[in-house]
Amino acid sequence: MKAIVNVFLKAGVLDSQGKAVHHALDSLHFSGVEDVRVGKQIVLKLSETDKDKAMADVTKMCEELLANTVIEDYTIELV
Repeated sequence: MKAIVNVFLKAGVLDSQGKAVHHALDSLHFSGVEDVRVGKQIVLKLSETDKDKAMADVTKMCEELLANTVIEDYTIELV
């Protein structure tokens, strides 16, 4: 089983990397982009076969290591 974790800054937290990308896109004349938020994706290959157990394990990983839950949110997709 594979877990895909997407980590991104919470709404209201300044995303300086996103602002830099937005500015660069404007400079390259890509109009119509209203905002850019930059995050990270972590792909985990798991030996666990029980989806509920895998979700619980990955959630614990996110809470303890993969995401800074003070300023970041995350989503988990099991595939």
